[in-house]
Amino acid sequence: MISGSADSRYAARGASATKEEVHRAIAGLDKGLFPSAFCKVLPDVLGNDPDFCNLIHADGAGTKSSLAYLYWKETGNAEVWKGIARDAVVMNLDDLCCAGATGPYLLSSTIGRNKKRIPGEVIEALIHGTEEYIEELRRWGVDIRSGGGETADLGDLIQTVVVDSTMAARMRRASVVSNHRIQTGDAIVGFASYGTCAYESVENSGIGSNGLTSARHDLLHHDYLLRYPESVDASVDAALQYSGQFQLTEGLNKVLGSSLGLASNSARDGLDFGRWLLSPTRTYAPLIRSLLEDMGPERLHGMIHCSGGGQTKVLHFVKNLEVIKDDCLESPPLFALIQKVSGTSWQEMYRVFNMGHRLELYLPESMVAPALEWGKHYGIAAKVVGRVVEASNGSPCLQIKGPEGILRYNA
Repeated sequence: MISGSADSRYAARGASATKEEVHRAIAGLDKGLFPSAFCKVLPDVLGNDPDFCNLIHADGAGTKSSLAYLYWKETGNAEVWKGIARDAVVMNLDDLCCAGATGPYLLSSTIGRNKKRIPGEVIEALIHGTEEYIEELRRWGVDIRSGGGETADLGDLIQTVVVDSTMAARMRRASVVSNHRIQTGDAIVGFASYGTCAYESVENSGIGSNGLTSARHDLLHHDYLLRYPESVDASVDAALQYSGQFQLTEGLNKVLGSSLGLASNSARDGLDFGRWLLSPTRTYAPLIRSLLEDMGPERLHGMIHCSGGGQTKVLHFVKNLEVIKDDCLESPPLFALIQKVSGTSWQEMYRVFNMGHRLELYLPESMVAPALEWGKHYGIAAKVVGRVVEASNGSPCLQIKGPEGILRYNA
């Protein structure tokens, strides 16, 4: 049995998986029409229709931008920034989807840069990457309209670049998916964050846009600190900065073979470690749209986007329940690599990373089969990863059966 709080490495690097200070700051604020929905749901201030509601959400690519900066500086390949543009879209899109909003959406992008280090070619790649991606999503039935955005030169505040966006939607109140309906007896279906789904052309490592501070520093060689000191927080202990052994341009098969003993995979031929680590965050929007159209929102008791907080995210949305995840999807190689080279406890790994599935549905057993079929339709591995039971002590808690035993978390 493994218990206890998360390790201090993530916090020592200036990051937080649980964002306790943020949750304390907003504790007394209005939670909207559906306090347990994944996003705040507002009255229809845009249309003044009591049957409708508005949603707005802001998020971004986080410190993944620093990783892209390293790769761009090492290779000169500005195309990598298009993946960062996708990340900034998906981190908003999938949160809105988990509240039941399936579009159309309005998008506004915000880029803050240090102009001396981030030239016009990077800004162009970010802007064009956003526009290209929303056009691609329209072909899968996801309608996003760009409202432009803001690019600000903030050299006094930012060492490289911050890539964020804001997305808004209007929907019927009856279609909102609110997690207060998660209940005893629900099955939990997890959808993989890794592999290659129907709308991806290259293998996805599954990292998403969370935990990149740990991944970058635990995996990459200390030489990067010497070459690019602007990519780190100078106040962080140097022993925690780029403490790994890998180079971004190493062949992926070589890294996984030497470190984890994995056989060479032809699908990874020509793919270097840096591009794999920078895999654009997979969106589940086409899948969620199909699920909601097929099942209806009333049959989905809850949807959780396992982003900040990793596999513990659900604890923000349940009361008097114990969530048991005892048959999770196989964790992809990237997370095994991070844990092995860093020695990070499994307790922290599941709190920081999605560990293999970034979307989970809470639904009656009778709805499991169609949910799995939709996963198969989109080429996304899916399975029943757990169940919901009544909490023995009345307080929400989470139990995960991991590689090192049973991990327990409290709200």
